[in-house]
Amino acid sequence: MLIFLAAEPASAAFWDTKGDNTIHDPSMIKEGNTWYTFGTGVGKGIRVIKSQDGKSWSTSQTIFSTPLSWWKKYVPKHEQNQWAPDISYYKGRYWLYYAVSSFGSNTSAIGLASTDRISSGNWRDDGLVTRTTASNNYNAIDPDMVVDKEGNPWLSFGSFWSGIKLTRLDQNTMKPTGKLYSIASRPRNGGALEAPTITYKNGYYYLFVSFDKCCKGVNSTYKIAYGSSTKITGPYYDKSGKQMTEGGGTILDSGNIRWKGPGGEDILNGNIIIRHSYDALDNGVSKLLINDLYGDSKGWPHY
Repeated sequence: MLIFLAAEPASAAFWDTKGDNTIHDPSMIKEGNTWYTFGTGVGKGIRVIKSQDGKSWSTSQTIFSTPLSWWKKYVPKHEQNQWAPDISYYKGRYWLYYAVSSFGSNTSAIGLASTDRISSGNWRDDGLVTRTTASNNYNAIDPDMVVDKEGNPWLSFGSFWSGIKLTRLDQNTMKPTGKLYSIASRPRNGGALEAPTITYKNGYYYLFVSFDKCCKGVNSTYKIAYGSSTKITGPYYDKSGKQMTEGGGTILDSGNIRWKGPGGEDILNGNIIIRHSYDALDNGVSKLLINDLYGDSKGWPHY
């Protein structure tokens, strides 16, 4: 396995985020000189915060502050819950995938919006991407778009049930085409699994996921795990050689005395990891955590 990222620095390289940095399930991108982070909104649209240096954050324009009419067709009574958005840039447009769902239910939908310029605040509704109902054994939430080494877009998603799924996207519609792959799962008695993100570096795809329970403040047990594969469709193996479809996953971040339940992660440019964590010094408020991401001599990621 080749080196994952740059050489290890002398420190863990936390970004000192401040200001209006309250966020959940963050996804970050840079347009020009401005950083944007998108996060879960409950009854308030998709939350957006922005920064000129990646550290001092302020509130930006909310996306879909008024629910779209088609959401209630697929997720009745819960159409105001917009979860875990993912922002990516591909072929001249910014693509924003997001989920509409409710806790404990896999009656869910993934939607898509896009724009040629985030700073314009003008988002095109590109409609439904995929959905699940109670008859499915997986859950259409927590989307993440990734481009493979050949330049093809893919979407990973999933939460609980049978785990994480992956599907190839049509380059024109940016919606699924072809087979649905299973790339990570955990036994029912082994804990929860959700929030995938995939990045590619030096011949390997790295799948990051969140284990266990979020959304309980300082009592959250969320943690970030990972594995790697030579193929985007897997199989993904952790450091011990266990497949992630068999419950495998090497723990990257399980929090510390201040930051509890880190998860809902995103990887930007292969060398920045973004996630939320609950601040034990501020009544368990969910805040933005950012680190530079590195690789050891065998390529396994760490920060």
